[in-house]
Amino acid sequence: MGKRKKMRERGKVRFSEYFKELKEGDKVAVKREQSVDASFPKRIQGRTGTVKGKRGKSLVVNLKEFAKEKIFIISPIHLKKIKSGEEK
Repeated sequence: MGKRKKMRERGKVRFSEYFKELKEGDKVAVKREQSVDASFPKRIQGRTGTVKGKRGKSLVVNLKEFAKEKIFIISPIHLKKIKSGEEK
């Protein structure tokens, strides 16, 4: 994973990224937005999990870390929805 953004993307964060709607049960990938301070540990970068609910503006995400299921509270700007095979 590169540490830099492309030249045209630097400093820009679309409003749609801040206000994206993710429902309970959606599969998401954790992808840190580099232009915004991340409030989660670096070890979960690139992991996938499911949305369990909302807590304020953030989302409660259930991630598997080694053999245990753990709950993280992450801002939606750092989450990317994954299309599963069930949706069409």
